[in-house]
Amino acid sequence: MNITGYLAPDGFLADLQHELGDAAIETHSRLVLAEGPPREVAWVANVWRAPQRLAITSIGDAAKQLRAIQRNWVLYSFAHHRRAALIAEKLPKVSAKPLAFGDAAPSAPLGSWTLLDNETLLAAPDCSSPFPNGEAAFIEDRAPPSRAYLKLWEVFTLLGTRPKPGETCLDLGASPGGWSYVLGKLGARVIAIDKASLDPRVLALPGVEQRQESAFALTPRDVGPVDWLFSDVICYPERLLALIEKFLAAGTVKNFICTIKFQGETDFATQARFAAIPGSRLMHLHANKHELTWVWLAPQPG
Repeated sequence: MNITGYLAPDGFLADLQHELGDAAIETHSRLVLAEGPPREVAWVANVWRAPQRLAITSIGDAAKQLRAIQRNWVLYSFAHHRRAALIAEKLPKVSAKPLAFGDAAPSAPLGSWTLLDNETLLAAPDCSSPFPNGEAAFIEDRAPPSRAYLKLWEVFTLLGTRPKPGETCLDLGASPGGWSYVLGKLGARVIAIDKASLDPRVLALPGVEQRQESAFALTPRDVGPVDWLFSDVICYPERLLALIEKFLAAGTVKNFICTIKFQGETDFATQARFAAIPGSRLMHLHANKHELTWVWLAPQPG
């Protein structure tokens, strides 16, 4: 049977199961196995492509079989922790050092495995995330006024692109300035929109200006063409969607990166409407909470 493994972000197993529906056939803590090839789901930290069951006779045999497939493996442990740890000790070490912002995501193939029982491994040599169990880690910066900056660091690293010096960025719901800080440090021109003021340290950055007004009262005509629109606004998903649709219709924004924040139950209907926008990508970042990141990038030349 052709199956795919989906590792849910911590705390969001039910959301992943909702997306997979009847395709799900097994659940091992946060790891859900589903029939068929990989499908587009948002509530996932790491996708295990074509995982295989391996019968093992000992700790040494388990490590030998994994090494025969490839070098780099990361353990997802949900049970039989001691035995799994002993197997992991016999495998080559995989660097999990936090990245400095601006470093490229790891490019070496990174497989995932788990111990289903004492005699059975589940192993996938090909996974979607370059980070162990989808958990991106960075050397943190203590200067930003909030930890929201980590969302931008993570999404830029995963996408392999970010604003260039001199590009115009519209930051909606900017206060206290975590995202504007990142964009300003990249050398972009930042138009920060929020009724509340930015942190003075952010306002002091070259290229950062603030307009103390509501993001939802803003029209595309008010700001003109921009290279990037960012939103970390706290609002219901439907309201954010209406705002985004206004700018998409105007055609004045080249790239969008927005946080869809869910309050109470996950609004799967509006999530689906975001996903249905041609060219969209929905993902749950390791830095996200009960929220998803929506990305729409202009087609790249060539």
